[in-house]
Amino acid sequence: MKHRPATAALPEEAERFLAAHPDIEAFDLVLTDANGVARGKIIRRHEVMGLYTAGRHLPISILGLDILGEDVPDTGLVWDQGDADRRAWPISGSLRALNGTQPPRGEVMVMLYELDGSPMLADPRHALARQITVLAEIGLRPAGAFELEFYLLDPNLGPDGTVRPARDALDGRDGAETEVYSVDRLHGMLPIFNQIYADCDRAGIAAETMISEYGRGQYELTLHYRQDILQAADDLVRLKRIVRAAARAHGAVACFMAKPHADMAGSGMHLHVSLRNGAGRNIFTEQAGGEPTSAPALRHAIAGMAAHMGESMLVFAPHANSWRRFAAGSYAPIAPTWGVNNRSVALRVPAGDPRARRIEHRPSGVDANPYLVATAVLAALRDGLARKLPAAEPVTGNGYEAQSGADMPADWRSAIVAAEGSDFLKSALGAELHRAFVAIKWAEYARMARHVSAMDLAHYLHRA
Repeated sequence: MKHRPATAALPEEAERFLAAHPDIEAFDLVLTDANGVARGKIIRRHEVMGLYTAGRHLPISILGLDILGEDVPDTGLVWDQGDADRRAWPISGSLRALNGTQPPRGEVMVMLYELDGSPMLADPRHALARQITVLAEIGLRPAGAFELEFYLLDPNLGPDGTVRPARDALDGRDGAETEVYSVDRLHGMLPIFNQIYADCDRAGIAAETMISEYGRGQYELTLHYRQDILQAADDLVRLKRIVRAAARAHGAVACFMAKPHADMAGSGMHLHVSLRNGAGRNIFTEQAGGEPTSAPALRHAIAGMAAHMGESMLVFAPHANSWRRFAAGSYAPIAPTWGVNNRSVALRVPAGDPRARRIEHRPSGVDANPYLVATAVLAALRDGLARKLPAAEPVTGNGYEAQSGADMPADWRSAIVAAEGSDFLKSALGAELHRAFVAIKWAEYARMARHVSAMDLAHYLHRA
């Protein structure tokens, strides 16, 4: 087709897939919005080839929605554009069969483009692709993987109106105790976890270690390290949908709120990232016999990530609930600290094989959009490398006690203000996505700010 993007998947990919899966009747067409929410349609089998040969119209406003799926006109993507259509094109390699669906169903991920085939720049995946391209122009290729923390909850709230852990899927046993790293706790949820692993295998996602985490009913699932960080973000987007579906099939709710419990740890989404040069060498690796953080590139990258952390916090903690996760001793550091083999800092250099030297970025909640998180992280480390920024001394011991002179937002509103005025974030995301993202956050803030909660009434109804 005349305006077909060079990056769109080829029709031959769909032809091969349909021939190999004659039983699949319908496909989820999935576009990820600024909040990381899957938007799109279900299309029938006979429509798939049309998607691959001519694209599929979607309204531009699909990227101007808030977390509830309501239009945010200030994004410039609704009435300013007449809610006009743009064209969605399939992502190469994203056409997959879904496991255990009846009747059999598939999934295809798409990106949004202008009608002339150029990228629709409010699409978060385009922003990450652009950062990867900029790094490629200086001979560097980012690799990485995400870790996913989440809760499995009972679908019904408790008598006090709060969430409670799901009962074991195996035998219905009560899951109300904290069982960090408990293998028996994992065994109780094996029906769900077995389905998750099977679904991941069918989707081509290399899901690895499952851990019982610090909160009651909290778990962590790690993903295999990818040499393509865009693929790593795709994995995370798909994995959240897989976990939700598996939990629901077994009568539980997979919760990706950053902080569902007032008295328990929140859930993070840690990004591990490294950079390889044209020869395939990890530039964060120290010389033989050197200290784990002696590579200049590693320290410059850390300095860049620390320098831009404050103005990027809206990406890492995008919702009102996100900010409840940050507290001393909660494994959710907010100061731009770093250290080696230390989980109380924001930027951790894990111990281990020097060839796999990487930085673990820990501030993001599991409610953040992985495309935007990776975009902000890559832009920051690239700036650190370009300007050869010097890193502060690494923190040893309790990172929560480390003081920092960096200007960090104290709450959600401060983060929105910081992001809105940030030239760095505007450059990293692109002007169109930056405007849309900030406008969406202001709209969500306004809704939350005018809400009168049960706690408001309890505290002030008869006292103020």
